[in-house]
Amino acid sequence: HGVKEEQIDIYWVPGAFEIPFITKKLSKKDSYDGLITLGTVIRGATTHYELVSNEVAKGVAHINLESNIPVMFGVLTTESIEQAIERAGTKAGNKGSEAAQGLIEMISLSQQI
Repeated sequence: HGVKEEQIDIYWVPGAFEIPFITKKLSKKDSYDGLITLGTVIRGATTHYELVSNEVAKGVAHINLESNIPVMFGVLTTESIEQAIERAGTKAGNKGSEAAQGLIEMISLSQQI
């Protein structure tokens, strides 16, 4: 879609819960037309899964509404690592690629408005 590799910056965070924080900081810089959040929250034996999943989704949604650039949510919530791998591109589509395509569409649309 015309995006060069040198136009992409990747930032790693220690866990999914930290995604909204770094996304908020990046959304305030003038150097990005849009952002994609990617990660995986895998269900464990505790309720920690629900807490992290919900807070990450709410945090990214809030940033998306408050920033002047589109922010795509590509954080997977899965039951197992196998399911995460499938949804990341082996059997059940590629959620990262889908988020990237959606971001390109949103950037184009927002520039038209």
